[in-house]
Amino acid sequence: MQASHNADHDAITVKGPYDYFRKLKFKVTDSPLNITKMIVRYDDGGLPENIETRFEIPKGGESRVIDLKGGKRKIKSIEFWYDTKGFLNGKANLTLFGMK
Repeated sequence: MQASHNADHDAITVKGPYDYFRKLKFKVTDSPLNITKMIVRYDDGGLPENIETRFEIPKGGESRVIDLKGGKRKIKSIEFWYDTKGFLNGKANLTLFGMK
């Protein structure tokens, strides 16, 4: 996902077939990024998980590992609320990692 300077919200949709994950982590490249909130939606149609993150991730940095509630779950999508830092450095690229 590429974080735009004029947006504050984006989503990553996980293409099926969905796999089971217990943890999430993300890495930011090209520019710093401040992630304030995430909403994880699961394939089973259950209630989404709201995660208050407040991560200030420098260029080339990584988040801490985020444990998902309920153990291994099939993820459908993840929404991010953020603000970009370092406007002159270009857009921040966010890479999401799911851990089984």
